[in-house]
Amino acid sequence: VQLQASGGGLVQAGDSLRLSCRASGSTPIKYGMGWFRQAPGKEREEVSSIYSITGTTYYTDSVKGRFTISSDKAKNTVFLQMNSLKPEDTGVYYCAAVIGDFSDGCDLSMYGTDYWGKGTQVTVSS
Repeated sequence: VQLQASGGGLVQAGDSLRLSCRASGSTPIKYGMGWFRQAPGKEREEVSSIYSITGTTYYTDSVKGRFTISSDKAKNTVFLQMNSLKPEDTGVYYCAAVIGDFSDGCDLSMYGTDYWGKGTQVTVSS
């Protein structure tokens, strides 16, 4: 499975961005897919994820109400709509996928990640 991410950029605080991640290759039926980010000097953290079958989602507390994750199952693509961006959202965003059943919760950080995409830089200026 290959993950192709796109959509990063440089924006001002309060602006919006939409990240996309498309899975290609032998895509499994049941999997969680989403976004992690890493800010300079900080550990990588999970931002948001979605389960391929039920659409169960996960958001880290700092993005709730501002970010929305969605998916296009036919295109094996996951989108992260990021609104009201803050400087603390700055970082490299990585798309990730974990094979499994996440009907009861899609916090992928609890599991080992099976696939990573290349990071895309998101920079939010104040």
